[in-house]
Amino acid sequence: MNVFDIIIRYREAFAQGLFVTLKLAAITWFVGMSLGGLIGASAHRWPRAVGLPLRSIAFLLSGIPLLVLLYWAHFPLQTLLHIVIDPFVTAASLLSLINTVIVAEIWRTALDDFRREYLLAAMVCGMKRGEALRYIQIPLVLRSALPMLLAVQVTMLQMTLFASLISVEELFRVAQRINASIYRPVEIYSALAVFFIIICVPPYLVAFWMRQQFTRDLSEQ
Repeated sequence: MNVFDIIIRYREAFAQGLFVTLKLAAITWFVGMSLGGLIGASAHRWPRAVGLPLRSIAFLLSGIPLLVLLYWAHFPLQTLLHIVIDPFVTAASLLSLINTVIVAEIWRTALDDFRREYLLAAMVCGMKRGEALRYIQIPLVLRSALPMLLAVQVTMLQMTLFASLISVEELFRVAQRINASIYRPVEIYSALAVFFIIICVPPYLVAFWMRQQFTRDLSEQ
């Protein structure tokens, strides 16, 4: 039984696991991109009131492995609060929190790095402030932030694998269950790699292209 035989034979299980993985990733993306953009802009606008707490939270999260956070949120925290939360909700909430912080930091950094001299030069040339924001600041900030944002979202998709450790029936846990049934680890985990190549490589290629196109050094041209 080769890789593709396993994919065909257990296609329904793989399809269900893939659906859960993509659902988890979609929630993480939506929450992280929307809230992260808002918080990042607020952190740029109010560096002390919002920016300082954001950087503090980002520093703390960067020092704690995701696996530790996931287990802590699923077991000790719920025991302390005397509640039981569905593992999918726990994983989605934690991944969304991490994505929100990362996205907010990317936007904050991109906005902070924007040189306001560009706006002043545009207004000296006769552009209104709104036009300068639309045609100067927003395109330059997007050029700086978008490639990194896309790469981070692909990374968040890959991090959904950790949800299997708290019993979320995503793609990796499905592969584990199939392997426990037939014990063909080489073929099964190769099939898992095929799935992630299919869903992760295209966004990475887009992120690489955007980085090459929009963040390359133009100083010699």
